[in-house]
Parts: sequence; C-alpha cells; structure tokens
Amino acid sequence: QVQLVESGGGLMQTGGSLRLSCAASGRAFSGYAMGWFRRAPGKEREFVARITRNGRSTYYADSVKGRFTISSDNAKNTVYLQMNSLKPEDTAVYYCAAGVFTSYDAASYDYWGQGTQVTVSS
Repeated sequence: QVQLVESGGGLMQTGGSLRLSCAASGRAFSGYAMGWFRRAPGKEREFVARITRNGRSTYYADSVKGRFTISSDNAKNTVYLQMNSLKPEDTAVYYCAAGVFTSYDAASYDYWGQGTQVTVSS
C-alpha cells in the first residue's frame, strides 16, 4: 500500500505560480512512477504530467507543456508539480497518483491522493 497526501493548493491570480507537493508513505517510493491529474468543475479528470520511476523522463499534457514541471525527490518520498503562468482554466482539484506501469490513462495508476484545490482568478 502507498498513501499519498497532496498539499500546496490555493488561490492565485492569473500569471502566478504555485508548487504542489505529494508526499508518499508506505511501500518504496522509488518503485513507482508518479503522475498528476486534475478535475475541473463539470469536466472529466484529465492527465497533467507524469514522471518515470527513475525520474529521468517526464511527460506533459499539451495544455500545460512549458508552464508546469514535474519532479521527484526520492530521499523525501515526494513528487512536485511546479505550476507557472497559471491561467483560469487551470482551476481544478489536482490529484497525485502512483503506479508501477503508468501512462496517460488514469486507470494505469494504483494509488491516489485526496486532491488539493487550485483556483486561478482572472
């Protein structure tokens, strides 16, 4: 079992920055690839970013590419999502997730956090 706890969400103006953190506990963090997803009001959950188990490869949704950066710190069992140049359309609940063999598909992740709200005002 892996427990995931997100933090760092909040209210930010357009163009601002936030950094989300996802702290993992339980089984060896380094054995899992990590991802971030989000769900905006009235919309389906969507992929945001993911990082491979060794931290060497990252992948992003087109909507956040160039603005968001995913990173991990295995020593701290934590994955981060640095969000810059925020837009109102980034408003959503953000979830981190962990899985052994992951992709852009949420179904490929085994463990999920409870989510953290990000609100971007115009």
